[in-house]
Amino acid sequence: MGDKMVELAAEQPGFLGVESVRDHNGVGITVSYWESLDAIKNWKHNELHKVAQEKGKSEWYKTFGLRVSKVERDYFFTV
Repeated sequence: MGDKMVELAAEQPGFLGVESVRDHNGVGITVSYWESLDAIKNWKHNELHKVAQEKGKSEWYKTFGLRVSKVERDYFFTV
């Protein structure tokens, strides 16, 4: 379902990208990037996304968190 949600999100106006990592126990984090708060709100209310959200609450996750943040700067370097 995660892959399907990424494909669906990529079709939504304002979607900028996604990053996801998991450890060997399957614990992980997924961060999606959007152009605006309105784009985030529209994604939250997408009908297929709402189905996935409900399945997450009822079947897949014991706990989960959601954080909406603004990225002011982003730097990367390689050694």
